[in-house]
Parts: sequence; structure tokens; C-alpha cells
Amino acid sequence: MSKPPQTTTTKITVAAVLHPTERAAVEAAGHGHFEIVHRDSIPAALRVVRERPVDAVLLSVHRVATEQVGQLHHLVRGFPGLSTVALLSRTDPVSPKTLLRLGATGVREVVDVSTPSGWNRLRTAVTPPTGRAAARILAGIFRTLPSVPEDARYFLDVLVRRSPSVPAVRQFARELGVRPSTLMSRFSRADLPSPKAYLASVRLLHAAHHFENDGLAISDVAYRLEYSSPQSFGRHLRTMLGITCSEFRRRFPFPTALDRFLRLMVAPHREIWSRFHPLSAAGDKHPAILADTPEAI
Repeated sequence: MSKPPQTTTTKITVAAVLHPTERAAVEAAGHGHFEIVHRDSIPAALRVVRERPVDAVLLSVHRVATEQVGQLHHLVRGFPGLSTVALLSRTDPVSPKTLLRLGATGVREVVDVSTPSGWNRLRTAVTPPTGRAAARILAGIFRTLPSVPEDARYFLDVLVRRSPSVPAVRQFARELGVRPSTLMSRFSRADLPSPKAYLASVRLLHAAHHFENDGLAISDVAYRLEYSSPQSFGRHLRTMLGITCSEFRRRFPFPTALDRFLRLMVAPHREIWSRFHPLSAAGDKHPAILADTPEAI
């Protein structure tokens, strides 16, 4: 069996409101670890969070204006899965009062970079080991499939991590280095749900994860998952589940959506996945075990 290609590491994105004197040092600390989108105010940073995938928000204690604290409250409460970190780069008479205000809005992480060790702590604070949605989905999958071949594990890992930005099976197959027709044929011969069904289902899991953030509108989630429009997202949901986006948000919180996906798309095929090779010629010889294909999530 050929060795699967190495996974490409994707930098995380941090929306930052920093004092001009802090920007260069933070950029240097983040080099190779995270990309920074600089904004001059909390409302501007909030717009970034709504418009694009962001992994963390970094706020300088020396830049937060008193009149913006209300907006910060909306950011912290509306996006509970987002790391919001306060940066302290020097001691001044105003900083203690500002830290108290930040704490009152829900900011719990404060990093003091006035000492060299603070920069390492900053990287840890804003850099999660993996995307939160991907980590939760993969944990459920591999808990259900405790033993799978190496290339099957790689397929599932890439499926979960790349599906938010890869809506089509053809593009997904190219990233895996396999012909789309070959990939679909291997799943069909193994009597597994199609790669298209898995891709569409996992994309909806990412949608359910985004919907945990009350601050994101349906249109925000649609564009984050690279649908051409909110209407396209709505058509996808009606095709797969026969419900509207609002109904999906209400009826399928992430734990419910993940449980349904594992129950319909993973658990019934545990035996097949235990010896299935989607990315090698061994997958062409996989015996058919199950004939029924459950509906996608």
C-alpha cells in the first residue's frame, strides 16, 4: 500500500485589535503559527469574525476603549467557541481597571508579554491543537471506528478537516491524489455510502457547529462553508433533510447532528471500515458486506 501524502498544515486566523507599538512584535511571535487580521476597534474585529472563519480574537489591554466594552460583550457571548485573549505588554495605571472590565465581559485569558516567556504562552493561548469542529467530529468517528487501515484513517481525517472549503467530490478526490471515478467505484463496491454522501453529511456537521454561535446568521454560515449563496445552502438542506435552515438550526444542535451521523453513516459500516482501503488498489478488492445505504444526515 502506498503511503498517504502528508497533511498540509493550515495556519489559524487571529483577529487582533492592538496598539500600533505591539503589532510588529505580535506578528513576529505569530510567524509560522498564525495569521493576523488587524483591525482598529472591537466593532471592526467583530465584523471580521462574522465574515470569515476566525480561530481567536486578540485584544490589547492598551487599545480597548471604554465605549467598546458593550461590543466586546456581544463578541464573547455570541461566539462561545472562539478564544478571546487579552494582551498585556506593559504596566500602566489604566491597565488594572481595563482588565477588570474585560473580565466582566467574559474574557478569561490574559497573556502578559512583558517577559520573554509570555510570547510562548501567547502562541499556546491562540493556537488550538486542531479545529474545534474537526476535533469533535473525528473523536466521534474514531470512537465508533476504533480500528481502521492507515489510508482509511487518512481519508476520514482529510474529509473532516477539508470539507468546509471543499464542497465537490471531484475537488476532494484531487486533494487525495485519486481519480474521482476510482474513489466512487471503491465505495460502491464496498457497499458504503458514496463519497458525495459522506462529504455532504460532514459539511452539515460543520454547519451545526457554526450554529452554536448565536452571533452567526444563516448567511454567515453559508458563506463560511463556501456555498454560492444562502439560498444554495437552503436548497442543500431541503434536499438532504427536507427542512429549512432555521429548522436545522433549531432541531439539530451539534451533539444531535453528530450522533445521527455516526448512527446512520458510520456505525452500520464498522466492519467494512475495519479493512477498507479507499486510497489504494487494495480497496478495489474489498468484499461487499452490506447492501443497504442509509440516508445521509
